Order: sequence, then C-alpha cells, then structure tokens
Amino acid sequence: MPTHLKRAHPLSRLLNYGRNYRHKIRQATIYSILNKLFDLAPPVLIGAAVDVVVKPQESVIARFGIYDVFSQLLILTALSVLIWGLESIFEYAYEYIWRNLAQNIQHDLRLDAYSHIQDLELAYFEERSTGSLLSILNDDINQLERFLDVGANEILQVLTTVVVIGTAFFVLTPTIAWMTLLPIPVILWGSVAFQNFLAPRYADVREKVSDLNSRLSNNLNGMMTIKSFTTEAYEIERLRIESEAYRQSNRKAIKLSAAFIPLIRLVILASFCAILLFGGMEVAKGELAVGTYSVLVFLTQRLLWPLTRLGQTLDLYQRAMASTNRVMDLLDTPIAIYSGDISLPSSELRGEIILNQVSFAYQEGYPILENLSLKIPAQQKIAIVGSTGSGKSTLIKLLLRLYEISTGSITLDGIDIRKIFLHDLRRSIGLVSQDVFLFHGTVKENIAYGNPDATMEEIIKAAKLAEAHLFIEQLPQRYDTIVGERGQKLSGGQRQRISIARAILKNPPILIFDEATSSVDNETEAAIARSLEQITKHRTTIVIAHRLSTIRHADCIYVMEYGQIVERGTHEALIELGGIYANLWRVQTGEGQTFMFSNVN
Repeated sequence: MPTHLKRAHPLSRLLNYGRNYRHKIRQATIYSILNKLFDLAPPVLIGAAVDVVVKPQESVIARFGIYDVFSQLLILTALSVLIWGLESIFEYAYEYIWRNLAQNIQHDLRLDAYSHIQDLELAYFEERSTGSLLSILNDDINQLERFLDVGANEILQVLTTVVVIGTAFFVLTPTIAWMTLLPIPVILWGSVAFQNFLAPRYADVREKVSDLNSRLSNNLNGMMTIKSFTTEAYEIERLRIESEAYRQSNRKAIKLSAAFIPLIRLVILASFCAILLFGGMEVAKGELAVGTYSVLVFLTQRLLWPLTRLGQTLDLYQRAMASTNRVMDLLDTPIAIYSGDISLPSSELRGEIILNQVSFAYQEGYPILENLSLKIPAQQKIAIVGSTGSGKSTLIKLLLRLYEISTGSITLDGIDIRKIFLHDLRRSIGLVSQDVFLFHGTVKENIAYGNPDATMEEIIKAAKLAEAHLFIEQLPQRYDTIVGERGQKLSGGQRQRISIARAILKNPPILIFDEATSSVDNETEAAIARSLEQITKHRTTIVIAHRLSTIRHADCIYVMEYGQIVERGTHEALIELGGIYANLWRVQTGEGQTFMFSNVN
C-alpha cells in the first residue's frame, strides 16, 4: 500500500470485512449484554436480603404487601435461581456464538487471504519470503481469532457494567456517586494512551515474528544444503539473532503492558475506599439504608475491579489490530493479472500460438524480450534453444500469463490470451518444468494432481507413457508410496518422470517441456524420447532443450539470443546454416572443439 495513503483503522477494516456476519455479531452482542445485566443483579438481591433481615417492614418486597420474613426470603431465593439460571443461559449463548463467529471469520479470512495470494503474479512471490506469508496466514489470523474469541465480549461487558452501574449510582446516591465514577475517565484515558503507545510496538512484534518464520521456513527447505556445507552452527547463530530480536521486541511491549494493571489498581483502590468511607458515614447519619449501602459496596467492586482486566483485553486488542493490518494489507494487494471473459474449452482448442512484437522486462530498463515475433502452428512440435538469459523460460511464463507482457500481443487460436479465462488458458497447457515440484503425498496423488478424478487405470497408463511405471512398481508401497516434501524421497530423474506423467494425465492440447530431460540419465532420456513421440501426437508441443538429440526431429527449431530469434529451421537446415545451432551440435556430438555453452534459464 502506498505510504502516502492513510489506512483506515484496523478495527474498521475488520468490521467491514465481517459485514456478512453482522446478524451474528448483533446476536452475540445482545447475549453478552444480557449476561452482564444478570451478572450485576446478585448485589441488588444481597442488598434486598439485608433490608429484609434488618427492616422487614420497610423492605422493597414489603411494598408489594408481603411482610412475612420467610416469604420475602423465599421470593428472593426464587429470584436468585431465576437470575443465575438466565445468567448461565446467556453465558452459554454468547460463548457459543462468539467462539463460532471467531472460528468462521478465521476460516473465511484464511481462505480469502490464500485465494488472493494465488491470484497474485509471480513477481509478488519473488519479492517476499514464504515464511513471511505463512506468518500472515497462520499466526496473524490466529491472533485475530483469539481476540474475537475473548476480547470482544470483554469490551462489551465492561461498557455494559460502566453504563448500568453508573446509572444505578446516580439514582441511589447522587451525592457520592461521583466518587465511584471519577476514576473511570482516568482509566479510559489511560487505556487509550496505552493503546496508542503500544500500537507501534506490537506492529514491530508482528514484523519480528514474520522475520523469524521466514528464517525457519528457509532453513527447513534448505536442510540438505545446510548439512552438506556443515553450516549447522552458523544457522543456529542466525536463528538465535532472529529469535532474540523477536524476544526483545516482545519484552518492550510486555514491559509497558504489564504496568497497566498495577496503576489502574491504585486508582480503583482510591475510589473503593472513598465509597466505603463516605457511604458508611451516610448510613451512620441515617441518610442511607443499610441495604443500599451494601449494594453500593458490592457494585463498586463489580464496577471497578473488572477494569483491571482492561489492560489484558487491550493487550490482546493491540496484538489483533497489528495482525489485522498485515492481513488486510495482503487482501488489499492489487492483482496485476486479471482473467479474461472468453471461454475456450480444451476440446475446442486447435493450439495455434502467435507472438506479435512481444516485449517484456522483469525490471524496467532491462528488457528480456524485445519485439519478438513467433508463430507456432497448431499440433506441431517446435523446439527452442539458447544461452542463459536469452528469454526461453520467460517466453513460457508469458504464454501461461504468469507475467504480463509489456507490449505486443500473444494469441491462441486467434484470440488474445488476455481475453481468455485464465482457468481455460492454463488448463489447456501442460507444463513439465526443469524445477519439478511434487507435493507431500503419494505417487498416485501427484500423478493425478491435474486430474483428481482419474481412474487408477488412467494413472498407470500415464506413468507407462512417461517411463515411470517400472520404477514406481519397485517402490515400497508402489503407487501409494509417500514421496516426501517436494518429492525428496525420489531421485531427480524419478521426480521428472512423475512430472511428465502428471502432464500427460492432464491431457492438454498444448504441451510445454522446459528442460524436461535435464535430470535424467541417458537411458531414461532415450526412453522418454520414445514416449514423447506418442505423447506429442495431435498436440502443439514446445520443447526447451539443452540436449539437442531430443529435439532433432522437431518440425521447427528456434535459436534465441538476447530476447530475439536469431535462427530458425529444421535440424538439417540449421546444421547446413553453420551458425550457433550447428556449432552447439558439433560440441555435443564431439565433432568440434569443446567450449562452454550453458543454456539453463
């Protein structure tokens, strides 16, 4: 969010988000208030009981024509049962609704935040750590849940207590009521002052815990690197620094929040002593009934002591508001890539791709592609080769609209891909990347990831086409074997073949292989090459390859350098041309002098 724009208050942002729950919020609020009203009734009953015992003929109940002490006490007993019963009922009601409301908002907020994250462009993730995003999705949203679970009810009940008891005091003893109510403005002012003072400190706490989560996430994902470089002690020290920063940030906030309650207690003590002393003197003078005095003493305690919990509630509130800002800032992050509105089902797609004068840069002033034009006929197999940074993999990301082109256009079957439903566009393309990502789960689940309704027969067929069935059958639980996080229990070649099987089972009209055979041995590569002959039939196929032997039979081969197509033609034509491709072919076949030519993008 731009720094020059003032954000709305986090509570306002939270209430605006939860507007669909207004009915439940009103219901829970009413139950909280009713519970507190019945909770404040027992002191009144105690005062009435004192009057019955001391002056039975002048008690409140005697005004209704009931003068027998036992009968009066029996009525008070019945009222006590009724009031305590209603208090318990409304306590159950507000607990049930507030807690479920907290769970529902937490659930929806997490899903909405995650859904919004999925709609953001790849550039957003490249600028942020996974741990930071996990901190928002888990810790910050849980912090909100804790506040809604407890804090909202606490605030409502404190406000109800102040209003009800304050009114009662002015009705019963207007001359000394101010003594009890005088500390309330001081307490409220102090609470607001503490809130404003603590807000930036809790915002810092949320940032520190985000940094800590980022460190933990990075280290857990890079455990193999840590072990292989024997940097365990170094990483422990870096984690200690992050954890210490979080601890110190929390310590500063705790130091201030912990001082709130003791200070409030001193203010409350002064008020309680005043009502105890001056109210007692009024009774001694005969200007105040004993029962009324009893009610005042009990109500003073009921009014002021709960305010000591205000510090804990505000502490919870401040933590929640800091978290709210982080979650809402995430939800307010603008989406750069919007879906089009033209439906293009895979069954109707021919697969002709045309790039017309396409330019793109990750950073302004550093173009990766410049005025690139390229036509890929439907159901043909084309290949792209080129050196590092030439823009090969970038081209694939633009086809999938993982990034938006700067200028020019890309069309699919004559339709600008920006006008096609993103789901339809990406559903029509099967990507097998060099960087294979497998989810923690079974081999079967990973192959069926793009087509979860696939039968076991279809999964096995796809695995056989990808030359994966044989090694899968040798795994401990075959297709039910857990592959581990990111597929770490499998070799690079095995992961690659499962990735190919996953793309096959998706059955898209367009297939893209981005260095798909870079992690397999020569024997597996040959097997995959044979299966590709079957896989790519009647599909538009784009192959980015390092090993030229896998693409020599492509319908057309494009050579990219510095974001431009510098050579194009069949394998034989490019060899005859004697340019970059021919030179690379001679190096790979041992026919020319060896030199370094890296084309991993």
